Amino acid sequence: MRFLIMTNGEYGDLNWYRGRAGRFDRIYCVDGGSRRAKQLGVVPDRVVGDMDSITGADRHDMENNGVRFSVFPPEKDYTDTQLALDLAVREGAREIVVWGGTGSRLDHTLSNLCSSLALVRRGVSVFFEAPDVDVYLVRDRLLLPGKPGDTVSLIVLGDRATGVTLHDFRYPLEGVVLEGSWQWAVSNVVTGTAPAVRVATGVLAVFHYKRLSP
Repeated sequence: MRFLIMTNGEYGDLNWYRGRAGRFDRIYCVDGGSRRAKQLGVVPDRVVGDMDSITGADRHDMENNGVRFSVFPPEKDYTDTQLALDLAVREGAREIVVWGGTGSRLDHTLSNLCSSLALVRRGVSVFFEAPDVDVYLVRDRLLLPGKPGDTVSLIVLGDRATGVTLHDFRYPLEGVVLEGSWQWAVSNVVTGTAPAVRVATGVLAVFHYKRLSP
């Protein structure tokens, strides 16, 4: 099943998201992410979190639309996004797309990426989608839907990634080892029409900047 998780982070141009929610089997809002859902005319299946950032009006509207709520106490070990990711997996998600999961608070961005690593290792696909930058979590092969001139960075999640190979990039790689403790595959540039990323072991976060000049 394909899940969408709408967090309470940065979205950028809201018009970019319109019409895209119909691609998903289920939609979860993370607490105040319900405001973005209302702005986009999206009725989620569930709202997850401690309800510290959802407004009373938004909650009332969601309840009137039959949206389910999974409410957690404010004092807890996990972030609301982590709770939503975990719940999605337990309800059968094999692919998860996250909106608003990057670009706001740096600590939440890092938490979202690192927490998603655990899901990818269990065979669940996780993808962070936004108007300006997409982040793919790759453990084998990615055919990047990019165009010449796009900026792409590789960030190792975990200790290391081996067998990293890049095709159709300004700075090609062939079977190299990237270490998580010292990142050096940042700010590459797509040069061909079929850019591809391959990794033998480990997981890479592949940042694809769609509106950034190199």
